[in-house]
Amino acid sequence: MQPMNEIVRDHPHTGYRLAEQKAARYLASLQGQMESRAYVAALTADIHEWKKTHLPPFSGLSLQSLWKKKPDTKDYYRYIRWLNYTGKLDNYLDRSVSYIYMRDLGKALDSLDTQERIKRAVADLNRYLLKSARSGEGEEPDFMNLAGVYRWAQKEGIEAAVIWVFAKLRSVAAHIPEGMNAEHAQRKLIKIIVGVILHVIEELDGNVAPAERSRRLDEAVRLGYSYGLTYPFVDDLLDSQILTAQEKVQYSELIRSALLTGAVPELGGWTGENMELIAYIHSELSEAFTYIKQQQRPENQQLFFEQSLVFFEAQDIDRVKVLTRTDYTNEELYIPVILKSSSSRLIARSVTSAPEDEGFEERTFFFGLYNQLADDFADMTQDMMDGAVTPYTYYLKYHKQRPDLMNPFELYWAVISHLLHHVYHSGAKAREVILDRAINGLRRYKERVGADKYKETMGIFAAGNPEFNRLIQTMVRKAEEVDFFDKLLRDQMIEHLKKDAGEQQEFFDTFTNVRKLINSELPFTKPQGLPAMKEQLMEAANYSLEGDGKRVRPILTWVMGVKEYGLAAEAIVPLLRSLEYMHTASLIFDDLPSQDNASTRRGRVTLHQLHNSAVAELTGLYLIQRAIGEQASLDRFRAETVLALIRYSARKAEEMCMGQAMDLDAKGKILTLEQLNAVCFYKTGVAFEACLVMPAMLAEVSETEINVLKRIAYHMGIAFQIKDDLLDVEGDTSILGKPVGNDAVNNNSNFVSILGQEGASKEMWEHYCKAAEALREIPRNITFLKHLMNYVVNRER
Repeated sequence: MQPMNEIVRDHPHTGYRLAEQKAARYLASLQGQMESRAYVAALTADIHEWKKTHLPPFSGLSLQSLWKKKPDTKDYYRYIRWLNYTGKLDNYLDRSVSYIYMRDLGKALDSLDTQERIKRAVADLNRYLLKSARSGEGEEPDFMNLAGVYRWAQKEGIEAAVIWVFAKLRSVAAHIPEGMNAEHAQRKLIKIIVGVILHVIEELDGNVAPAERSRRLDEAVRLGYSYGLTYPFVDDLLDSQILTAQEKVQYSELIRSALLTGAVPELGGWTGENMELIAYIHSELSEAFTYIKQQQRPENQQLFFEQSLVFFEAQDIDRVKVLTRTDYTNEELYIPVILKSSSSRLIARSVTSAPEDEGFEERTFFFGLYNQLADDFADMTQDMMDGAVTPYTYYLKYHKQRPDLMNPFELYWAVISHLLHHVYHSGAKAREVILDRAINGLRRYKERVGADKYKETMGIFAAGNPEFNRLIQTMVRKAEEVDFFDKLLRDQMIEHLKKDAGEQQEFFDTFTNVRKLINSELPFTKPQGLPAMKEQLMEAANYSLEGDGKRVRPILTWVMGVKEYGLAAEAIVPLLRSLEYMHTASLIFDDLPSQDNASTRRGRVTLHQLHNSAVAELTGLYLIQRAIGEQASLDRFRAETVLALIRYSARKAEEMCMGQAMDLDAKGKILTLEQLNAVCFYKTGVAFEACLVMPAMLAEVSETEINVLKRIAYHMGIAFQIKDDLLDVEGDTSILGKPVGNDAVNNNSNFVSILGQEGASKEMWEHYCKAAEALREIPRNITFLKHLMNYVVNRER
């Protein structure tokens, strides 16, 4: 058998040279069209035909437009409803899905099979969007939140893969260094994952067994991540200024070696301030590389490595260009662009080992330049600021002194003409979709930079074809129905990632600041003349309170009381103290030899080991009494309300005792899931409930809202406990502040022992989803609670 990747190893640059020659022929053909202006006449005729369905039949406002104005696309659900109301939704989705089939799947739109698939996809998407638009006013779309994605995973039977990729994406986000755009990196990675999933879905048909469909989609999620990881940690990293020049050379050689040999080299003697980052990236890329290689059929491995090498070499050649150099030839400027833009799509297909598709490679090769030139035009302003060399930035800088330079804007239209007439054979649907996209791109750029800057830009790039440009600009001003769903999603995702990052930062800032406040309020001050035994209890209580506690419960109470219900911060301090005193008391009891027999808690020796069990028990009782006293000190609220709160608190304390008793009784027994849920709720969930309900009681909110809060607490509490059970198996002692494996030693029945790690993870995410769905019923946007729920399932301690 021929060794894997033998041809690429023996002739490392043959594949690239062949691809380069093909790109050079394509470029020469386009250059000939530009010199002869042949494309102008053909495209002018195309646009005149196209505009028949895109220009309004008369000027002025129609009755319909007077009745209902087009909303801002930032208002996602309202925009979808407007499209439906005006009868534009079907065409909007049709051109959007058709474009994805051309760009991402490399399909020909004149294929009857492709047309039928597009029709089904449009119908399914239409139903989904209208259902979501009716129920999702003011909410982020389901596909942009963890609960929505997980619900899709459950439907497809790929929960394990999605849980895995959630963790991976979180890890990547945490390791994006300053100096790189984290939102941009995440968006690209998610886009690649979705693209690979689309490729696999396209290859599946209605006859595939559910189990096989789930297997293929599970694989697609993991392959998408594994391939997509190269964007933030190869392309973006090498484009950034994070690594030194020497590190970039060293890192590039490591990537090149992996593609040439089919094996990731050891990291070796890498030194410097980026060592920790590189070690993490090397580990992740090695795992990803191995997974992709394992999933490849032997006959596909060579193709995958060849295409990957072409893409990497083209990127590397482009990357070292500098805008200060004046003598780049047209071939040097455009051939790498043609190669990287086409090979990136080819890799996405080869990575899934998809079957042969006649014409796919040719269509994808020619389409790539069109897509890249559109992207480079959109990014031109930022690229110029960054000093990046693209066909547009180089032309902007040197067109006056270099008349030999090809105008990339004219080339763009020549590429469109080539696609329409030589690749898609003058098909009406292809003309419709590609021209829609071209006009949409110009319009979006004009909206972003403003009319004056847009006019200046067109004066540079479109001066050579004034009549053709007038036609184009008329379409930019007047044409209707050129919007695309993927652009709407892109804008929504960018906005969502920025908003989410801001909310997350606010969550952690709030967490940190309120935790400091609470920590300062907890210690007991010893007055003069205190009896010795009481002083010992107070010192023991302070010892337990001074541990590195998360303070999740009182922090949650502060946020709900102060931020959401508008209670005075100083008025609820006694409630915050009482909650942490109660919680700390419960931990002291849990740690006793008669119960969990724990040796460390919050990174310190447990209280009974420091003193003895009797002191620990009495300290726990002391804290409970002090908690009751704090609740009775809530003197800024109505007495009836405070009494109701104390009665409620007493019931919850009883339930917590019952939960611990149920947990102790369960030692050595195999519980059902229902029994375990009950134990967990009474042990953990009631405390979360109290944190949500007590400030709501003080604010005297409706019983309906309190009932919703109880449901959130029920599911969040169980999710929290499941995460604790998982951390007891897979956590890090140095991060947890306590030993792992305690439950197994103590023969405790928990979610992991009953369901296994994967089953416990699924159960945790199920409760997360139910809590998130309940949160939507509350008539206010409690972002802290949303991020707290994310913290509960993603924490490491």
